[in-house]
Amino acid sequence: MTESASTTPASRAFPTDFVWGAATSSFQIEGASDADGKSESIWDRFCATPGTIIDGTDGTRACDHYNRVADDVALMVDLGLTAYRFSIAWPRVVPGGTGEVNAAGLDFYDRLVDELLAAGITPYPTLYHWDLPQVLQDQGGWTNRATAEAFADYAAATVRRLGDRVTRWTTVNEPYVIANLGYLTGEHAPGHRDLDEALAASHHVLLAHGMALRAIKEIEPSHEVGVVINFTPVTPVGDSPFARERQQIVNEFENRWYSDPIAGRGYPAFATERLGWDQAEVLPGDLDLIAQPVDFFGINFYTRKFVAAIDGERGDRGDETAMGWEIHPPALGDLLRFLDDEYDFPKLLITENGAAMPDTERDADGRVADHDRIAYLRGHLEQVAGAIEQGVPIEGYFAWSLLDNFEWAWGYGPKFGIVEVDPDSLERRPKRSALWYADLIRSGSLPTD
Repeated sequence: MTESASTTPASRAFPTDFVWGAATSSFQIEGASDADGKSESIWDRFCATPGTIIDGTDGTRACDHYNRVADDVALMVDLGLTAYRFSIAWPRVVPGGTGEVNAAGLDFYDRLVDELLAAGITPYPTLYHWDLPQVLQDQGGWTNRATAEAFADYAAATVRRLGDRVTRWTTVNEPYVIANLGYLTGEHAPGHRDLDEALAASHHVLLAHGMALRAIKEIEPSHEVGVVINFTPVTPVGDSPFARERQQIVNEFENRWYSDPIAGRGYPAFATERLGWDQAEVLPGDLDLIAQPVDFFGINFYTRKFVAAIDGERGDRGDETAMGWEIHPPALGDLLRFLDDEYDFPKLLITENGAAMPDTERDADGRVADHDRIAYLRGHLEQVAGAIEQGVPIEGYFAWSLLDNFEWAWGYGPKFGIVEVDPDSLERRPKRSALWYADLIRSGSLPTD
């Protein structure tokens, strides 16, 4: 458990075995949307629906990572990464959603894993980062319990193929986004807007995590299996009872809705009651499956959220990213200490942290001079280092993202990468932030200037 906060030292040194990585996801960078037997995903279908993507683009080509694996791994070597977090596309591996495994689809991940290991980089694959096979969506998608069962089968097939070399697995990425942006707000695929569907989806995604964890451990008991949850700390505007109540329900629905069941506590009672959810989808044994011990708990953190007693009332916000997200690094430090004090996860990983910035300034040599991104990364890594000093068991940090890529409903407008990708030639060029990050990895401590 954490000790009380101490005075910030003059420099911040990280443990010598700290994991330094960068992260991506399959749909955002791979391209090759129908190569080697890959089937249509819900994001392929969503992008083809007029009005869903702000700039009208899609992931057909993306960063063409599918055909540039060797070059991209060489880039990781240049940056000194010790780990790489990527996701595996379910429609490549099991194009029908269930049943026959597509060996050609797994061949790609074979090559990627082998390239990483040959370069001394540890692979951290995520089994689901939002690209559900469309054929399963046609049967209800995550509102259908059978999708969770199909996911466990797909996970098992992937582990059987790659498990002789990969030993750390993430089941699902950001269940909140899958359920609520996909089934409640409609901002993400499949674009539905129904609270009952979102609640059913939230449970079935967590159930998929539990079923996959069990399947992986049955095949490879010694492998480490974790899950990734995005946390957006909720800050009330003012101290009125109504503002505090709104803070509680938003925090329970967006954050603890996922961490509490994984920690064995079931769904938060206050939010469950206020949402009117009868938990009809929760069958005997489900919560035990979801609460199986994880070997690591992944945290995606970008910003915090304000809630007010009066809609539209704004809190005291700091600077913002190009996405309009407030930059407030102390919220990450507070979150890490909260997770360590509140739960009993054996270790934490920062699986995503980064910012979309304008990227309009360039150095004399033409390199993106993203000093604002460097400040963002440094501010958050100072919080990580401080939490480690206070006893929080943080194993590593993955910058989001390695490459500028397809930013979901925003298209290619927002730039999250520490490496620039030319939109026409797809040439990669490290930004100033990538060079800063490489220096940090080499030194193992944050610079004091």
